[in-house]
Amino acid sequence: MKEKRNILLPVLMMLVLAATRFMVGVLPQNFSPIYALAFCGAVYFSGRLAWWVPLGTLLATDIILNVFFYGISPLGWFMLTNYLGFGLIILVGRRFKPGDSLLKLLGGGIVGAILFYLITNTASWMSSSVYAKTLAGWVQALTVGEPGYPPTWEFFRNTLMSGGLFTGLFAGSMKLAEAAEKPEPEEEKEPEHAPESEPEESKG
Repeated sequence: MKEKRNILLPVLMMLVLAATRFMVGVLPQNFSPIYALAFCGAVYFSGRLAWWVPLGTLLATDIILNVFFYGISPLGWFMLTNYLGFGLIILVGRRFKPGDSLLKLLGGGIVGAILFYLITNTASWMSSSVYAKTLAGWVQALTVGEPGYPPTWEFFRNTLMSGGLFTGLFAGSMKLAEAAEKPEPEEEKEPEHAPESEPEESKG
């Protein structure tokens, strides 16, 4: 029973977080649970599940978003860089354990979000003709971005905030559930003393 709970509860949490991806236009750009999905999936699942559950959830939600919200092809080469970033987040998450402190897990989720941002924006710098293939061009890709678009430092801010927030919600909920299931320690009972026997009457 406990093993089933250890699988079903994280899956339920991932589905709840995945559902927030469909709030298109409500959440700021790059403010997304995807970083927490990849990181926490790697923490709370073992073996192949640590890869297939988060990546499967991400792929399913990406396909739905591409088809029904953005009206583009369900799959595309543009997704490759993102999934390389997700893979790196999972590698980071594999170095953590469910029993780690909430603060440590929160820090791990933020580190994963930072790495994802660096990978995807570096890939943009390498592939876009807008950026000079120099250190200054790379810094531009990481800070101000392409002309006519919001600066990428705003995306970075949203990435950090959402990575920390959703990781905290996921890991915090798991720890609360675990704490609620722990049996309360039984109170120690005082040992019962045997009644003192009455002294025998002296025989005359």
